[in-house]
Amino acid sequence: MKKMRDLRAQKTIRSSAEQSVHMNSFKLDLSKVSIGIWCLNPGGSRFHEAYVPSKTIKERLSMAQDLAGLGISALEAHFPSEVNMDNLDLYLDLQKKTGIRLVGIPFSHFYDKDFEFGGLSNPNESIRKKAKEITIEGLQMVQKSGAECAISWPGIDGYTYSYGNDYFSMWERFERAMAEAIDSVPGVRIAIEPKPYEPAPNNIYRTTAEGLLAARRIEQRLTNPVNKALIAEGHALVALNPEIGHVRMGYENCAHAYSLCALEGRLAHVHLNSQPLGNYDQDLNVGVVEWHEAESLLYALKMCGYQEYFGLDVYPERMPPLKAVEINMTVLKRMNERIERLPHAKISDCFSKPSENRGEYELIMAKNML
Repeated sequence: MKKMRDLRAQKTIRSSAEQSVHMNSFKLDLSKVSIGIWCLNPGGSRFHEAYVPSKTIKERLSMAQDLAGLGISALEAHFPSEVNMDNLDLYLDLQKKTGIRLVGIPFSHFYDKDFEFGGLSNPNESIRKKAKEITIEGLQMVQKSGAECAISWPGIDGYTYSYGNDYFSMWERFERAMAEAIDSVPGVRIAIEPKPYEPAPNNIYRTTAEGLLAARRIEQRLTNPVNKALIAEGHALVALNPEIGHVRMGYENCAHAYSLCALEGRLAHVHLNSQPLGNYDQDLNVGVVEWHEAESLLYALKMCGYQEYFGLDVYPERMPPLKAVEINMTVLKRMNERIERLPHAKISDCFSKPSENRGEYELIMAKNML
């Protein structure tokens, strides 16, 4: 069994002096960038048909061979719709040829029409069982493929009407089923991806804080001795995969939200893109809107010593996917270069000794805009 990544160092709380030393010595590893296989073939929507012909997984993986030259080192793929036992060999062949590996496996427990009224939270026991089986087999796929973690985006779980909704039962069904799945495949981490709405009008875990509370509750239900031992050692079996777009749809601050996950050692993976505040989920290229939001997030990830993958979850409907990858990698590198030039000790002083540094932070930012 592949050893689970140790996230406990994320929880380190440093003094101002210690943080200055950390910021001058720790660097974000932008060689660890992944992209969803779905990003290589944007489909249609409820309002328009797809602008490009549909591609098979084999065709997308053929496209993916060009990603290494653009700085991509990993892929993410949904189980079982995009990766399964029938095509896992294609992903492993890509890894041998290019070094691009499979790192994240989200579950397809939202798209099937059977999940009209939810997946793991569905009141119908047979539908809930189907969603749980996908979760169990997806966790097994993480083991077989050597991926870092599974990802649960419960986008179809939630509710339409707030009046009279049985929230307790909704959460109970989802979290019991998730815990049972994790206990069936011990030692494999799941990262929950919260989102305020879409496709459910109200998603089951709308905010980062709700995702963290769910992670705690699910872990409290675990009974497998392997899992209980890992939790006793301080490891997170249920973590989070926050996404810029989802965080901003919920009017949350990205640096704040991601730091909250790190404080609990639950930042297993991150999704990057950009999103107008509120609005529908757009999955725009990083920095196209709210550049400052993304750059301040990277700075926060540097502060907490984030060492996991940076996942690009973009939806380039009107440009070639490889061009979108080039844009996103250029932006991330540009942001990181600017971050590395900043006077970290002085910035730390601005927040730890605010009365002695009035206006200094804004002056630092103004001088380092370019």
